[in-house]
Amino acid sequence: MTTRQKTITPKKSFYPKVVSVLWLLFIGGFAAFVLYIFTVSINFLNLFGEMPDLRTLENPKSEVASELYSADNELLGKYFRENRSPVEYDELPENLINALMATEDIRFEEHAGIDPQAMVRVAAGIITGNQKGGGSTLTQQVAKNLFNTRSEELNNGVLNDVPGLGMLILKTKEWIMAVKLERSYTKREIMTMYLNTVDFGSNAYGIKVAAKTFFNKKPEELNVQESAVLVGLLKAPTNFSPKFNPENSKRRRNVVLAQMVKYGFMTDAEFNKLKDEEISLDYRVESHNIGLAPYFRTEASKFLLQWCRENGYDLYADGLRIFTTIDARMQKYAEEAVVEHMKDRQKVFFEHWKGRNPWVDENMKELKGFPEMAIKRTDRYRRLKARFGDDNDSINYYLNKKVPMRIFTWEGEKDVVMSPMDSLKHYKHFLQTGFMAMEPQTGHIKAWVGGINYKHFKYDHVKQSSRQPGSTFKPFLYTTAIENGYPPCYEVLDTENCIPLPDGKMWCPKNANNKFSGERYTLRKALAESVNSISAFLVNKLGAPAVAQTARRMGITTHLDETPALVLGTSDVSLFDMVGAYGTFVNGGTWVQPNFITRIEDKHGNVLVEFMPKTVEALSEETAYTMVHMLKAAAEPGGTAYYGLRFRNGLKNEMGAKTGTSQNYSDAWFMGITPDLVAGVWVGGEDRSIHFRTLALGQGGRLAMPIYGAFMQKVYNDKSIGLTQEPFPKPSMPLSVELDCDKYNRGVPIDSTQQDEFLNLPTELNLEI
Repeated sequence: MTTRQKTITPKKSFYPKVVSVLWLLFIGGFAAFVLYIFTVSINFLNLFGEMPDLRTLENPKSEVASELYSADNELLGKYFRENRSPVEYDELPENLINALMATEDIRFEEHAGIDPQAMVRVAAGIITGNQKGGGSTLTQQVAKNLFNTRSEELNNGVLNDVPGLGMLILKTKEWIMAVKLERSYTKREIMTMYLNTVDFGSNAYGIKVAAKTFFNKKPEELNVQESAVLVGLLKAPTNFSPKFNPENSKRRRNVVLAQMVKYGFMTDAEFNKLKDEEISLDYRVESHNIGLAPYFRTEASKFLLQWCRENGYDLYADGLRIFTTIDARMQKYAEEAVVEHMKDRQKVFFEHWKGRNPWVDENMKELKGFPEMAIKRTDRYRRLKARFGDDNDSINYYLNKKVPMRIFTWEGEKDVVMSPMDSLKHYKHFLQTGFMAMEPQTGHIKAWVGGINYKHFKYDHVKQSSRQPGSTFKPFLYTTAIENGYPPCYEVLDTENCIPLPDGKMWCPKNANNKFSGERYTLRKALAESVNSISAFLVNKLGAPAVAQTARRMGITTHLDETPALVLGTSDVSLFDMVGAYGTFVNGGTWVQPNFITRIEDKHGNVLVEFMPKTVEALSEETAYTMVHMLKAAAEPGGTAYYGLRFRNGLKNEMGAKTGTSQNYSDAWFMGITPDLVAGVWVGGEDRSIHFRTLALGQGGRLAMPIYGAFMQKVYNDKSIGLTQEPFPKPSMPLSVELDCDKYNRGVPIDSTQQDEFLNLPTELNLEI
């Protein structure tokens, strides 16, 4: 009997199938992921929104503040939407880089833009509900900051608004750009990009501005605690602000320091020594309202914005480096002189008007309804008008409703509860000022103070404002006289001079003291003592149109009313124009347009443009020097500026000067010239109806000249500035007129009817000059 053996077929294993399925799933998933990445990168069917332009990868751009520098290379201020100034990697301290890596991306040096380990941690956290930390690398954050990956214009695809999916698409774009960044830049460059673009709060973008804002340091000067504070801010700038939430900031700082211990950047002993120390701040937010020369910076921005529009630049984002003519030392002294004098004069002004309002008519009677009219010129009123229309009850309700506000006083800002109407009345009591100093040979403006406090009084009284110059306009009259043959030693009687006007009336100006002495005055002495009767005599001979022509030739751009009263300074002029015009005397007759920007560079230091001022041969060299000689008389014994400048301020060098006071003392002026500097001062109320009631208090010699004297005293005391105290340079050719009146042949006594015959001068002068 044959025995048959049963053949047993082994069962196929289940595990290879599982492995095969897993491999298929992995390969399919990977292929799907790659396909997904590809479709996002090309915005397939506009499902995902656009990717950033690849050309920006070669030159990634973030907003960088443009910087304004003085002639002596001091940073005056910045123009920005986001206050950001870049640094180089070499300026970053090691403790800052270590703190950042330990807290934000410890594997920064190892990954290629995406950290798989961090992504796995995030995914596990989402699944378990125990998420700890984010998965974004520093490179991804750079991509987000530089390329604005979360902007609306890049995320307008069909799927971007799907909950959950939209965030995945955003992250995907950041992954793609991060990888591209890693291929295009070194780790050092990416680290620098990150620290130049990140927001630290307090209007501080980038580490350079943050270090200055919180600690008043350069980045390389930061110690490890300060670096930890700034790195801690990155998690939530407001919540961890050392200024506004110091306890939160301290806790966060210690977290950063603990991370540095964890990863070997710091020892336990060092941490234990630092963890209980308080944060020491030197906090100051950069603002357009503070710093040197705020009025100048605003005026410069008007010029710069126009230049940028014409040349395709963004002043607030392109990181331009703008070099100005301002001397930071002179600017500081000018601001100090203004504060010292105006604080004192304001005290006198308050006492002068104690118990009364200072807005008055020509008869010194209070102007009724002045505040109600003045407030209609304010932005607050215009906003209320737009909101309520003709509903005056509602408008008046809000104008008189008391609200908390911070107001300016010379003792410092004060928090008060005050209505807008009361606030306006408060501010209308303050005297304002303008000051400008210029180098006459180049037209370079060295100092510019447009008011008493830029934060609370934005209106600029150097270039934006035009006011009556009073007797500071008289040098244009005397220049015209010299050009038409009247020498400085020509004598005129101080008697009433009347000029017929086109309407049949007579113009008979009075002297400041309302008296006529009957004495003979040389033109030089008449200018020094500002005798109005002599001015009337001259304008009657010369004509107002000739004087206006001279003023325009010397740079006065405002409208001049060509009537005889013009010579007493009744037409408005700007301080900017007046300083430029007086510079013509010192500069041998050549008017140089006042200028304040010398060159502009891009953020890499390439020169984009250099500026040269306009010049005009306005006067002959002899006429200019003769006028310098005339103006010097005011700073000599008997002159209106002699006591103040020589005794009060101790100025010994050669200088010329002219004071000016407008009618009713609304405007006080002073103009001063030296071989190196020409400067001008205006003081007055914001409105012409606001002023002192007496000449003793409201005249230019009392109200304006002390600012000039204090400024020049400070400038000469600073030897680093290097101003000379040499005499005014003489003309290259001998003078054709005698300046020494003791040597001048005056002949027989004369009167106003004999003078032309005595000097053999034509009665009718040729006014075409």
